[in-house]
Amino acid sequence: MSTAREAAVDAVTAWKSTGTRINFQETPVGDLFGVNVFSDSVMKDRLPSAIYKAIRETIKLGKPLDPSVADSVAEAMKTWAIEKGATHYTHWFQPMTGLTAEKHDSFLAPTGDGKAVAEFSGGELIRGEPDASSFPSGGIRATFEARGYTAWDPTSPAFILENPNGTTLCIPTAFCSWTGEALDKKTPVLRSMEALSKHALRILKLFGSKAEHVYATCGPEQEYFLIDKNFYFARPDLINAGRTLFGAKPPKGQEMEDHYFGSIPERILACMLETEMELCKLGVPVKTRHNEVAPAQYEIAPIFENANVATDHNMLLMETMKRIADRYGLQLLLHEKPFAGVNGSGKHLNWSMSDDLGNNLLKPGATPHDNAQFLVFLAAVLHAVANYGELLRVSVATAANDHRLGANEAPPAIISVFLGDMLQDIVEQIEKGGAKSTKQGGTMTIGVSVLPPLPKDAGDRNRTSPFAFTGNKFEFRAVGSSQSIGGPNVVMNTIVADSMCNIADKLEAAVKAGKDLNSEIQALLPKLIAESKKVIFNGDGYTEAWHAEAAKRGLPNKKSTTDSLPDLISPKSIALFGKHGVFTEREVHSRYEILLENYKKTIAIEALLTYQIGQRQIVPAALRYQAEVAQSVSNLKGAGVTVPKTQTALLNELTSTIEALQGALDNLSEVSDHHAEGDSLAHAKYSHEKVIPAMTAVRAAGDKLEGLVAADLWPLPTYQEMLFIK
Repeated sequence: MSTAREAAVDAVTAWKSTGTRINFQETPVGDLFGVNVFSDSVMKDRLPSAIYKAIRETIKLGKPLDPSVADSVAEAMKTWAIEKGATHYTHWFQPMTGLTAEKHDSFLAPTGDGKAVAEFSGGELIRGEPDASSFPSGGIRATFEARGYTAWDPTSPAFILENPNGTTLCIPTAFCSWTGEALDKKTPVLRSMEALSKHALRILKLFGSKAEHVYATCGPEQEYFLIDKNFYFARPDLINAGRTLFGAKPPKGQEMEDHYFGSIPERILACMLETEMELCKLGVPVKTRHNEVAPAQYEIAPIFENANVATDHNMLLMETMKRIADRYGLQLLLHEKPFAGVNGSGKHLNWSMSDDLGNNLLKPGATPHDNAQFLVFLAAVLHAVANYGELLRVSVATAANDHRLGANEAPPAIISVFLGDMLQDIVEQIEKGGAKSTKQGGTMTIGVSVLPPLPKDAGDRNRTSPFAFTGNKFEFRAVGSSQSIGGPNVVMNTIVADSMCNIADKLEAAVKAGKDLNSEIQALLPKLIAESKKVIFNGDGYTEAWHAEAAKRGLPNKKSTTDSLPDLISPKSIALFGKHGVFTEREVHSRYEILLENYKKTIAIEALLTYQIGQRQIVPAALRYQAEVAQSVSNLKGAGVTVPKTQTALLNELTSTIEALQGALDNLSEVSDHHAEGDSLAHAKYSHEKVIPAMTAVRAAGDKLEGLVAADLWPLPTYQEMLFIK
């Protein structure tokens, strides 16, 4: 009888495509973009001009929505959705699970005469009421306190989700408790974007700008793995934990650097094309696809968007990739480290700021005046990272991401900023008070003298930096692949808003006192840079020398989630979020509790899986092979043949390794059953300090047995099979 592993290999090699054949000649991709989105052009065509103008002011300028327009929008949205085949609508929201949620309601309402009509009111558009007690709340909602609300977010367009048997109108919404506290990822993003806009506009006004709104913009580069579903179903750890808890290093991994940017396998490319088609219909502006470094690893990246919409689109992207992969017999793996020993997956979050006139505030200008404005915003970002780097680290702290951060594949847990040689040189010259630039020349009198236009690429890129300037944006490289980008966006928006607030306070006071703006900027920038330079580092972030240097600079190196999370509830953090109206103190503490609970549950699930796979699959396979080898040795002895030392050694090694595995399993069971004393943090630390090392010991013995046990007895698909058999 074949093992599940052998059956999986047979099924993979026999696979035949049943996916959709796409013909972009018949339907050009440009004709598909946004066809399932209640977009600006759709609203303009279907709404009365006054209603359209009102909702555009809400979307473009952040003005409050007049409830009187909701009925008109709802009627137009309903008619459009029904024309697209929709029978139901849902308030699509993002609870603190890190996933999306939806409750579908029918458009149909009985008329009392045996018939029904399609109804959808402004009230139904604006507000829904899911059960708030069944989602993570961190103590904000008790189990018996069920009421919660979803609130329409008009700044993120509604869309149609297609199904083989119909379609559903999805309305992006915020999610809050009956007491008005945020229970989701979206609400804090919107609050932080308002704070960022408010204080960026204060600075822009000083430079004479006519802008009325500033947006955080971002584009997340999404890394992921695709493996055959037959392998996935034969691995309980992948099904339940998203990563392999056992698996010996294959003979060939990524050592040859032959997968990165290589030719995309036909089956994978077909899946990518259909995924991109579906994303295109949803208005998700995907731009790039390629093979990533690890075998079976790939990347998809969009064009920049408003950070709120980009957050929604990234959630849609992950859901769509998973759905389409299934059509090709593939399983999408978004875990940050699904396979030990090869590169894990991140989500490089490119972040910038733009005003409503289309100007990127982090794009170096071509004139002294523009350069001065750019350098003020640049200094604001640097100062924000220097003051609140620990919150950037918290924003990417998860049990899954702990496997990446600090390894030679991802930025270290030390938060630093890469500027590139030229920009760093200019920053250093500014700190010195106007010396000549060694890179470009010219006197550094900001806004008055000859500051040369900075080239678009003012230096090399640095893949070891967690926060790198890349021409007109910053790339936050530490975000995990499975994460919502909502949390990192909230932190970046808020800390930069705070920094801009402090700068605006100083400059506004100086101007009000009749002082020259350029002179004040000239005096302020060196101070800001001097206070920020501890985080500026252009070198190799992986080296021990940098770790030592970072410690001298006073930069924290919090390698684990349990070390990092307490920074979220520090007085400094609570004051920051409260000052800018992003989180109340209660909301901050709720997120802290949710993150700790998630960490503990993740490790508990992985520990139980490790025990079950080791006890029920690996030990039996090893014992069977041990019996075969023992029988072979016994047969040789019985025949009067001298038993070779190699066979005796194999039997002894099998026996000792099985014993080590069983001992490690017993220890894992014991530490998993123990409950730490103290609060949530104490429990999480126990998981980190006791349970994870116990799991690691089990894995070490199990992986060693994979190299000893006969292939026809080994129960789990191997790395070599999962990563290379397409």
